[in-house]
Formats: sequence, C-alpha cells, structure tokens
Amino acid sequence: MFESVGWGEILVLVVAGLFILGPERLPSAAAWLGKTSRQVREYATGARDQLRRELGPEFDELRKPLEDLRGLRDFNPRTAVRRTLFDDDPDPAAPMKPNGYAGPNGSGATTPPAAPRLAPGERPPIDPDAT
Repeated sequence: MFESVGWGEILVLVVAGLFILGPERLPSAAAWLGKTSRQVREYATGARDQLRRELGPEFDELRKPLEDLRGLRDFNPRTAVRRTLFDDDPDPAAPMKPNGYAGPNGSGATTPPAAPRLAPGERPPIDPDAT
C-alpha cells in the first residue's frame, strides 16, 4: 500500500504532525491511524475472500484484466517510443511474412516499398497538399 513512501516522507509527516497535533496528542493519533488502516485492510481482505467464495473460478477471470490494467501504471512513454523507433526486433504480435518483413502496422505488405532513385542533382518531388 505504501511502497512508494520513503523515510524522508515519513519524517516530514512526523514533523508536520508534531506541529499540527502537538507532542501530547501525536502518539494517540498515530495509534488511531494504525488501528484504522489495519481495520480497512481486514475489511478489504474479507471482501476479496467473500467475492472469491461466491464467484469461484470466475473470480480469477475477473482478476486477469485488472492485473493487466495494473501493468499500465508502470508504463513509461519514453521507453515505449525508444523501443518502437530504435529496436530492430519486429513486433512479436505482428504477422510475419516469409522474408521477415511484417509491413507497416502488421499490414499485408510482403516487402517494404522501394523508393525511386534520384539522379544526381535532381530535386525530390514535392506534395503541395502535404506541406
């Protein structure tokens, strides 16, 4: 639950608690917070166990998409762009053709389109609608 909270954040919370609550009320507030968080955790565990008992094997089927969504939390756009642009490995989900080229976005193209060669000094064609 508190995986991302470090010692620095805990220290700041304790100091803030000392200023807000005072030293005489801080221990009782910490005890209340611990008891309440423990009780909430027990309620959540009980609800999950009750769902598991009532749904049976369907509970695991319901849980799989939720675990996939939890994986999105670790999504890093920089890594995804770098992997897409600079990795030479093709997308494993894309259908592979015999020559190893999957085509753009897994399309049915068997070979990449060949760009026409320009003569030395020749200007490339310009698409006025694209500029």
